[in-house]
Amino acid sequence: MRPCGPTLASPGLETLKAQLAEAMPATLLDASWPALEPVFAASPYLASLARRRPGALEQMLAARPEDTLAGILMQTRALDGGAEAMKRPLRQLKADLHLLTALADLGGVWDLEAVTAALSRFADATAEAALRAVAHDLRERGKLVAAADPDNPLPGLFGLAMGKHGALELNYSSDIDISLFYDPATLAGALAEGVEMQRTVDRAAQAFAALLTERTGDGYVFRVDLRLRPDPSSTPPVVAVPMALDYYEGVGQNWERAAFIKARVVLGDRAAGRDFLQALVPFVWRRSLDYQAILDVQSIKRQIHVHKTGEGLEAAGANLKLGRGGIREIEFYAQTQQLILGGRDPALRLPATLAALAALTRAGHVPEATRAALDEAYVRLRGLEHRVQMLADEQTHALPVEEDRRRAVAALAGEADLAAFDAGVEALLTRVNTLYGELFEGEEALSSDYGSLVFTGVENDPETLATLERMGFEEPAPVSDTIRSWHHGRIPATRSARGRELFTRLAPRLLEALAATGAPDQAFRRFAVFFSGLSAGVQIQALFLNQPALFELVVRVMAWAPRLARALGRDPAALDSMLDARFQTPLDADTGVADQMRAEAAAADDFEAAMDAVRRLHRDQRFRIGLQTLTGRADVEAAGRAYTVLADASIQALAQAALDEVTRQSGRIDGAVAVVALGKAGSREMTAASDLDLMTVHEAPAEALSEGRGLPPETWYGRFTQRLIAALSAHTSQGGLYEVDMRLRPWGAKGPLSVKLARLDSYYGDEADTWEFMVLTRARVVWASDPAFGERVGAAIEAVIRAHGRTTDTLARDVRTMRDRMMRDRSPGGFWDLKRVAGGLIDAEFVAQYRQLKGAPDGGPLTVSTLGGLADDPELATAWKSQQGLAQIFACAFNEMPRPEDEPEGLQARVARAVGQVDMAGLKAHLEALRSEARARFEEVLPPVATES
Repeated sequence: MRPCGPTLASPGLETLKAQLAEAMPATLLDASWPALEPVFAASPYLASLARRRPGALEQMLAARPEDTLAGILMQTRALDGGAEAMKRPLRQLKADLHLLTALADLGGVWDLEAVTAALSRFADATAEAALRAVAHDLRERGKLVAAADPDNPLPGLFGLAMGKHGALELNYSSDIDISLFYDPATLAGALAEGVEMQRTVDRAAQAFAALLTERTGDGYVFRVDLRLRPDPSSTPPVVAVPMALDYYEGVGQNWERAAFIKARVVLGDRAAGRDFLQALVPFVWRRSLDYQAILDVQSIKRQIHVHKTGEGLEAAGANLKLGRGGIREIEFYAQTQQLILGGRDPALRLPATLAALAALTRAGHVPEATRAALDEAYVRLRGLEHRVQMLADEQTHALPVEEDRRRAVAALAGEADLAAFDAGVEALLTRVNTLYGELFEGEEALSSDYGSLVFTGVENDPETLATLERMGFEEPAPVSDTIRSWHHGRIPATRSARGRELFTRLAPRLLEALAATGAPDQAFRRFAVFFSGLSAGVQIQALFLNQPALFELVVRVMAWAPRLARALGRDPAALDSMLDARFQTPLDADTGVADQMRAEAAAADDFEAAMDAVRRLHRDQRFRIGLQTLTGRADVEAAGRAYTVLADASIQALAQAALDEVTRQSGRIDGAVAVVALGKAGSREMTAASDLDLMTVHEAPAEALSEGRGLPPETWYGRFTQRLIAALSAHTSQGGLYEVDMRLRPWGAKGPLSVKLARLDSYYGDEADTWEFMVLTRARVVWASDPAFGERVGAAIEAVIRAHGRTTDTLARDVRTMRDRMMRDRSPGGFWDLKRVAGGLIDAEFVAQYRQLKGAPDGGPLTVSTLGGLADDPELATAWKSQQGLAQIFACAFNEMPRPEDEPEGLQARVARAVGQVDMAGLKAHLEALRSEARARFEEVLPPVATES
């Protein structure tokens, strides 16, 4: 052995030397101490092993390391008995193996290949021993009846060494990735009758892992990771071979193909294991790949962010395995090309990284200079990785941030100058990252300017989690977990190979779009509901990739508008409307949808089919209106008209369908009926949250009865009204439409469902209160079975308003008293209660209705429009228009009263722009001023009512 580097100051070094002097010949210690001193000074872990096992150290120093290794392996293979009997000797042998490999490595006796082979062969031997122990215990409990066979302890069950262990490249403090499988037919014959197979092998796997992983006073053997199996979150620890083959053939991913490049049968039923790997050859080594499949393989590499310079690369804290310019980049450099080319060239199917690079060079795929540079870098990086782990036997791949610990790594690597060491590491990482960037150069990047976005493997990539944090995600781990599950094909959108290929490209765009919203966590949760609900994903993902502006718009909706996001989540088919050329058409333009709705309802086979036809079109149009309103493409007044046109079309289509249905069930009747819209529907000022205030008015001869059933008009038209309410409000497989409120009709819930035209005048003349006349100012006939009858109903409503007006004093007192009672009984819910706040929507609407009722008896103009009724009250009109605009946006975005100042900045800006402001502070100040002026005008028009003393 030769000294590995400088000796650092270490207070316990002399004490350790004295202890060793008592346990071994002085000549041996003196000859070895120059090489041992820098090792034990830098590594507390190795010093502790020497202190605990001085006899083992003496044997190592006195013999060839190859002979010592052979002895350790022989002792491990000779262990027998159960798990409890093996626990301590396995840990002692691991300590000896660790001390031996460290000294042989640091002393320059073994090269990297010899070091990793020694670690890997010992892992093989310990895994075999652990399975023997588990089988022994099963046999002792009477569950295993097969004859004891140390080479095949549990017939039918086998384990594959994956990753570096499979390629004989295990690192110093690595865990071991073991994938366990079993052949049901073989295993069944080895178990006692009545023993449940799956439960038995799962418990055996747990006992196997516990024996090697558990920490005792003697340490541990290896951390065991059983997750490199098919879909580990939803499969048992040991997977049946038929299930595994079905998985890999159906939804196996490219990173899993890459993992099997290094797979090696390491324990158990080797014949069954070899058969399994042979069956996977067509999965791993595809002889022909189309262009999209090649791009998907390349994505393994392209998810890692490549920097054009070494900017930002620092030795302190650098992850030598997963970070930029690290070991993984060299491995991916080889594996991606192996997957693409190895199907046709078996010579490229080599598990070890350096051997694979050499084979690729021999075949003309990698330049010799590149191979040499990567070869050298790989050896150096693996050596540094080992030295980092030798400090404390920790499974870490990062150079320490602390200077004293990093100086210890430098000393083990032969460098006394920390600054020079750091500079060398940074140059090394930069060189690897540059060469890595040249592979598949020019292809679409699947990383982000924020950093790498890697979603392969069974655990979250630390670099990716750091990238997600930089993007603004507060909870990056669940986001990464979800995306990896989508890559596994756990949702319909990614169940097909084509769907997964598209998602590989879409994922980084999704995350960047989410980051741009300012609320990425919230937006991602809503997108996940939507994306998981897609029945298929190829067409939608292709649409998103081909129309990035549209995709970014949808993602913004997820962040800004929980109402729209929830609608998409409940019914992802609404997104299909975006494929319609009419989707981007201005809202005031006639796209023919209303005619289409009426035509499809009329052509439906039955009443339920008509309801579904209307709902499908309504869903698409409501989404279209909401999206255009939210993004500012449509102004808020156009949105109000568009929502009303949509409601009108729905009423017209379903009123006719309801009429036809009642006629079919109850027979035809002589007469006519009209549907009258009240409230926001009547004034054409609907929002996304509006319900429908309706009443129906009918007329029929006094002696009329329906054909066949003989129903009188009031009953017949009552049934029509019931059918109409159901058609508009019931939830079907296509969703719902509106909540319907019929309580504003004469006599309310106490009266008939459908009002006879002849009774309108008498009711409003004799019984109606002032508020009912206020309701009538916004009444509008939407549909009539006979157009002429509809005109008569409209004229009758106008005549009622004009004939039965109140005196000015009584009217003003009634309206003001009603408003005061509302303020008292249902006080505003805060600043953003646009409807009930003083100076808000109700104040303006009450004045508009008051103005019309006041002028109606004298022939004054009548209009259902609030703004039209406020022609003489500009302060109220301006306040109403601004707040109605905000109400439109809030209704599109939210199900409940929002706090816009808590929402993403993008939505805050949209809300502010809706009333001509640039930010929330300006918006609130503007609203306060508008409301103050509006309330003052309200007080002038409707002064307080004096109370009697």
